[in-house]
Amino acid sequence: MTILLTYNGTTTALSDRLQWLDEYDWSPVEQSTEFSTTGALLVDVAMKQAGRPITLEGLETAAWLTRAVCDTLQAWAALPGIELTLTVRGMPRAVFFDQSRKGFTAAPVWRLSDGEYTEETLYLPTFRFLEK
Repeated sequence: MTILLTYNGTTTALSDRLQWLDEYDWSPVEQSTEFSTTGALLVDVAMKQAGRPITLEGLETAAWLTRAVCDTLQAWAALPGIELTLTVRGMPRAVFFDQSRKGFTAAPVWRLSDGEYTEETLYLPTFRFLEK
């Protein structure tokens, strides 16, 4: 299944080989505990309203993107507070770039001299989103 990222009616197909690194690291339950002055355990439990982190990362041999696609994604990431639709595992999710963790980054697959970079140069992407 292809991973899709949509902003303002424009959809970009991402590689289905992106790895969802933190898929099972998040819990919708928030809990805090502390002891009262009498020594009793106080437990506060609630359901989170939003904020699930979604980190998608390319690997050295998979999920490459062209420089042209990276340019588009970098431009989107530079727009403060934009909402996107990320379709991953067949489910659309309302997300935004997690700017506190550098929302979108990409590194070239090969080190080239300056004049060798083209729109078709391949990059390894990392996406860091927060779900709304």
